[in-house]
Amino acid sequence: MKKIGVLSVLCILVLSTIVVSGYAEEDFRTLFEAQTENQSLSETFTGESKALGDGIAYSWATLDAEGNPSAIGVNFTELSLYGLPEGELTEYILPLPEEASAAAYDHIGIDWNPKGHEPQGIYDRPHFDVHFYMIGQKERDKITATEEDMANLSKDPEPEYVPEGYVSTPGGIPRMGAHWIDPTSPEFNEQPFEETFIYGFYDGEMVFVEPMVTIDFLKTKPELTKQLKLPKCYPTEAYYPTSYSIRYAENTEEYTVSLEGMTLR
Repeated sequence: MKKIGVLSVLCILVLSTIVVSGYAEEDFRTLFEAQTENQSLSETFTGESKALGDGIAYSWATLDAEGNPSAIGVNFTELSLYGLPEGELTEYILPLPEEASAAAYDHIGIDWNPKGHEPQGIYDRPHFDVHFYMIGQKERDKITATEEDMANLSKDPEPEYVPEGYVSTPGGIPRMGAHWIDPTSPEFNEQPFEETFIYGFYDGEMVFVEPMVTIDFLKTKPELTKQLKLPKCYPTEAYYPTSYSIRYAENTEEYTVSLEGMTLR
């Protein structure tokens, strides 16, 4: 809706200078109609929904006019920020809709961290870790993070599979893998942690991407979109994101955490 509105304004401005440009009005109307028609042909499919706090969360995927994934993500209602468990980490699994099969991701895991997690002084604030997993649940179960598994966790991927500037953190997490962070992120440069983006690897291969966001930042009702630092190569041919967003919609009272600008790589 917002893109169409901006396009309408641009068309009006162009039509108002038609004498200078030399184009006929019908040419611009044809261009505008074609572009809005392409936008209207995109379609969003919702996946499974689950209770999250006092609200609900559900996965979704948007396909473009050619039927290719352009964005995937999770929405959760504003009430989801309340009534959450107060103990340790709780994971909520959401399969992606089958229409997203051309994307590189299998399912979404929303991890609620009521006390945050390591490193202390950085990520020890109540927050959500939203994992977009590139492997299935059975494959995740093989990631044990035990002493016997450390060789797989510590195996570095080839440099072309790592976004420029990202570095590994020690050890790994069961059913997740090794976390790679961007040391130029605000939270590592004397600014409070609000949101960030992490890559995950196991046995030298990328297995997830992870937007992280604090409850406090969500309560500001953000409208955030950031370009991703991307690797030169990916493990398999599929659609991968070029940006991510964290948004709040007043009309639906829902938050969105999404991977956007999907391109075939």
